[in-house]
Amino acid sequence: MYEFSTMGWLKHVVFHPVEGFEDLRWKKQGSLKLAFAIVALLFIATVADRQLVGFAFNTSYVKVFNVVPLIVRSIVYFFVWVIGNWSLCTLFDGEGTLKKICVYSAYALVPYIIGMILVVFVSNFLVIDEAIWLQFIYYLGTGWSVILMIQAMKAVHQYSFTKTLVSMVGTLIAMVVILLLAVLLLSLFQQVYVFIYSVYTEIAYRIRG
Repeated sequence: MYEFSTMGWLKHVVFHPVEGFEDLRWKKQGSLKLAFAIVALLFIATVADRQLVGFAFNTSYVKVFNVVPLIVRSIVYFFVWVIGNWSLCTLFDGEGTLKKICVYSAYALVPYIIGMILVVFVSNFLVIDEAIWLQFIYYLGTGWSVILMIQAMKAVHQYSFTKTLVSMVGTLIAMVVILLLAVLLLSLFQQVYVFIYSVYTEIAYRIRG
């Protein structure tokens, strides 16, 4: 059995996904701090992809920069995935803990993040006719991360390949439900706040009058 440093384990699972995640589970390795650092890099890469892509390829430039949608697209989506997967797989005999799902999922995102950063960098040196290279890098990183994520969820829950795919589709559905409920809850809180503030304003106005 292999013995690696923290970064060594990350490299091991990225380049040897089939045995890497199984080894990671068997040796009870995986760093939560590194996982959080990867999620932070995901956010940074998302911002860079939004703001720093070469002018010829940046179709989403706006004068006012709003960071909230980028936080949702990176950090919020990641943790909703983790919570959704843990909630669903707990009901279907999955062996993964919340910590392991978080760590394994973060490790699986590394090629995707590297791909985004490479696209941002290379896009500043290419012309529009060479856009196929950016697409190649992006799809390579995304596809690699999808393969890693499948192997990660298979290892962490000890599912069969078919059950892993079903659980991942179920997780995506759970994410939609969680996000919808979150939006409804925020809307409800906003309405309650507006109501309370209106009552307070009315009472304050009458007292002063």
